[in-house]
Amino acid sequence: MRVILAVIVAVASLFSQGCVERTADEVGGTTSALEQLFADEWQVRLESNPLFATEVGDHRYDDRLDDVSVEAHARREQSARDFLARLKSIDRGSLSAADRENCDIFKRMLEQRIAAYRFKTHLMPLTNRSGFHTSFPQLPDRVPLASVQDYDNYVARLRAFKTYAQQHILLMRAGIDAGYVLPRVVLEGYEPTIASHIVDDPTASLLYAPFAEFPDGVPAAEHQRLRAEGADAIVTSVVPGYQALLDFMDKEYLPAARETVGASDLPDGRAYYEYCVRRFTTLDVTPEEVHEVGLAEVARIRAEMQAVIDKTGFQGSFGDFVTFLRTDPQFYVDRPEELMKEVALVLKKMDGELPTLFKTLPRIPYGIKPVPDFIAPKTTTAYYNRPAGDGTRAGYYYVNCYNLASRPLYEIEALSLHEAVPGHHLQTAIQMELDDMPMFRRYNWVTAFGEGWALYAERLGLETGFYQDPYSDFGRLTYEMWRACRLVVDTGIHYLGWTRRHAIDFMAENSALTVHNITTEVDRYISWPGQALGYKIGELKIRELRAHAESELGGRFDLREFHDVVLGSGSVPLDVLDANVEAWIDRRSQED
Repeated sequence: MRVILAVIVAVASLFSQGCVERTADEVGGTTSALEQLFADEWQVRLESNPLFATEVGDHRYDDRLDDVSVEAHARREQSARDFLARLKSIDRGSLSAADRENCDIFKRMLEQRIAAYRFKTHLMPLTNRSGFHTSFPQLPDRVPLASVQDYDNYVARLRAFKTYAQQHILLMRAGIDAGYVLPRVVLEGYEPTIASHIVDDPTASLLYAPFAEFPDGVPAAEHQRLRAEGADAIVTSVVPGYQALLDFMDKEYLPAARETVGASDLPDGRAYYEYCVRRFTTLDVTPEEVHEVGLAEVARIRAEMQAVIDKTGFQGSFGDFVTFLRTDPQFYVDRPEELMKEVALVLKKMDGELPTLFKTLPRIPYGIKPVPDFIAPKTTTAYYNRPAGDGTRAGYYYVNCYNLASRPLYEIEALSLHEAVPGHHLQTAIQMELDDMPMFRRYNWVTAFGEGWALYAERLGLETGFYQDPYSDFGRLTYEMWRACRLVVDTGIHYLGWTRRHAIDFMAENSALTVHNITTEVDRYISWPGQALGYKIGELKIRELRAHAESELGGRFDLREFHDVVLGSGSVPLDVLDANVEAWIDRRSQED
């Protein structure tokens, strides 16, 4: 695999040029200037993103929603440029190694923000499965609701929704004018994600749920007032906001949606997709190179899948076996509760294996929940939401229980290891507990690292007693194939002229994913160019680094230490990860 990556990985040279090299009077002053820069940017980020501030545990803005107006986005772009200019005035050469790493990651983060504004991604803020309209109804799960003040803040946010929705509408209207609109096909089925929140009775709204029962910290004397204010906010703000959005989507946005599916068809689209590839892989690679890596991985994994089929004794072609998996009742459950129990059993088993893989484990726990009904039909198989920064809410692995005939049991092990432990929850929770890191790094997210780690985590099941059943092992391989197909399909759609049907057929021919899952996934790739590339590219890099470390260290290699090194700097670009592992190898090699 190292050979495959070597073909495409000319690791980014951005970091050697991170900040301008110039003379500084003293190291302490330079470090102080960098720390102040980080603190100033963090404060601006919290002020301009109150929902994010609440998520990370800063409750100064709990009564506000983000300002997403066109003018606010212009201010954010200018702010990123101003911070970048300040960063370039700092003498990188006088910084410690740790601060140089912080400096370089910060620089890349700012440059990506600026590039995103160049390509006007903020003018396409939602899809049929994600956006403010699907996240807002989950607000009760993401904000504190323990006191009267918490409830007053919550009501204030409900009252702000109408303006919040209108700001998004104005953004998308500007997108129509500038030619930055979504493909029509990925908007199919958007109506329920909006219309389900247009209710005649406010108590039927998902956002009314906190008023049904109050915690002990809210005196009984306040219950009637808060219920009345909550209901009024839903009637006068939330419902009109969703109604305005639905009207806009029906009358303006859908008619303006484009018939093409590739990002290359947007204004300056080919340059935009090339940026997406670099952003989500963190590597200086081309779409064509990524496509070729994907084809090579598909061929390798397909051979491994065939070996598993042979082990089962199944008589028939690959396609026959996949049809068998997609249709045989033994692989499916009839009730959501059964699916959730299967997930819980897998994760409890993995919990007990974690100390064999890691020296460092996070303090904060995780839980499992079903995906909310209003988004389940159009969303992915599962997803993860990180814990609250103040420790008041656990991380959650959301399992899609819609259409159980498309949720096979043979996928459960790989899926659960990816989304919870040792995947997203373990990595994210450890990162949030890195007290020696600047705040921006504790909450940084690099797709190639985070998703690459989660895919690597699926494979760790092979080392801890999972995938004993050949069908479950085939499920693991079909998940790996799924991510390999993404390299082919995403670049195919957005750069090489593939149609949606071509992409669906390619994935159906090479994986055991159900047709429903394949279709929703392809639509996701269409609406989110480049993001799907991070998984396989990141996993390949982590596996490459592990194999390299094992070869270099021999008997000195310690898997638990290796995992601590990989996770110990948080979510980082792949070239930073490479440097960190190489430094660890050097240190271990010099030990007696």
